[in-house]
Amino acid sequence: MDLNDEVRQHKITLDEDEMPTTWYNVIPDLPSPPPPALHPGTLEPAGPDDFAPLFPMDLIAQEVTSDSYVDIPGGVLDVYRQWRPSPLFRAHRLERALGTPARIYYKYEGVSPAGSHKPNTAVPQAYYNAKAGVKRLTTETGAGQWGTALAFACALYGLECEVWQVGASYDQKPYRRLMIEAFGGKIHRSPSDLTAAGRAVLATDPDHPGSLGIAISEAVEVAAPDPETRYALGSVLNHVLLHQTIIGEEALLQLAKAGEHAPDLLVGCTGGGSNFGGLSFPFLREKLAGRMNPVIRAVEPASCPSLTRGVYAYDFGDTAGMTPLMKMHTLGHDFIPDPIHAGGLRYHGMSPLLSHIYELGMMEAIAIPQLECFEAAVRFTRTEGILPAPEPTHAIAAAIREALLCRETGEEKVILTALCGHGHFDLAAYDSFLSGRMVDEEITDARFAAGLATVPAVPAG
Repeated sequence: MDLNDEVRQHKITLDEDEMPTTWYNVIPDLPSPPPPALHPGTLEPAGPDDFAPLFPMDLIAQEVTSDSYVDIPGGVLDVYRQWRPSPLFRAHRLERALGTPARIYYKYEGVSPAGSHKPNTAVPQAYYNAKAGVKRLTTETGAGQWGTALAFACALYGLECEVWQVGASYDQKPYRRLMIEAFGGKIHRSPSDLTAAGRAVLATDPDHPGSLGIAISEAVEVAAPDPETRYALGSVLNHVLLHQTIIGEEALLQLAKAGEHAPDLLVGCTGGGSNFGGLSFPFLREKLAGRMNPVIRAVEPASCPSLTRGVYAYDFGDTAGMTPLMKMHTLGHDFIPDPIHAGGLRYHGMSPLLSHIYELGMMEAIAIPQLECFEAAVRFTRTEGILPAPEPTHAIAAAIREALLCRETGEEKVILTALCGHGHFDLAAYDSFLSGRMVDEEITDARFAAGLATVPAVPAG
């Protein structure tokens, strides 16, 4: 029973006119740029024409820009203001339950119409496509957060939206499908019989659980030949991470309002990298400039650990090999992750930009199994009152680990994380955990060997 009569500040907010009006591009501040994407046929650096069948030129320009800051269009800022700036919370009750001297802050992105951080990039992607005269967007989605966000954004700009959802998540999360349909989107279980890529997979296994790589292949196959259709990606690429940096820019301002100079530890969940990059890149800028020195730690699922157990190599972004080759930490484009409940973190590769930063030694990475993540989620829910999506439970688990370590050492560390979405449509996962049915997969090197064997051999140079 909480009978504490102390009145404290729990929520640090910004006014709408304090919201950042630019996105931050970390690449010019790095000691070296990330390796370029390669054309899969020639192995030469991919140019704008190679991406033109998939993306409008405004997004292609953002993918390769050398500018440190990109102005956010007024039409996008106007939509952002529906939920941005998002709140930063001090986790007072979690801290007390843990008995830790650490100060834990979480940036809560579940206040968006889609319930996650994904509209931060879905809205500008829909905006730029509508500006280019595109009529329809295709995409993939794992847990459904990205598909929901894109369906929402397409509704705002009068675009059709067609989504291929990873089969395991499609089966586990029916309410995500219904929300996508409520926003006007069309959704298919992937692999589907609507594409050659999907039919090829179904021919080998009619009950295939799917993967993000397969769903990407299906969405790309439909978009590439149609001049009125483009493809939208919810993570991984530079322009996607660029759009998400509004999270970290706001968090910097909010921590200052809370009287904190800087976090000692910044921790975030990582699948493709958009949430983690969005929170961390503005803090990395400040670290590179010598204004603060946080430890920056990515947390991925033990069942799909591209940073901690993958290889750094050129690989396809999709299973069928339709995309340019990107140098990234990968488990192999044929890797089929276990159908864990953190569907948004089940991608075989990591953002090439984050992979490059990891190779430069500017960030750490750890992997945590799902039982520990859900134990942390329930602890968080019962103290902070917010039910997290399965994806950010990885960051919460890592934050709790650090807070408990501070309890042993007495250190008053400042811990910052991003709670990138709520779990209102993930109750089947909580049912699995609370009923005792959830298990951790046995993760052996053999589990990853087949996928790693598919990584193409690209000559160095």
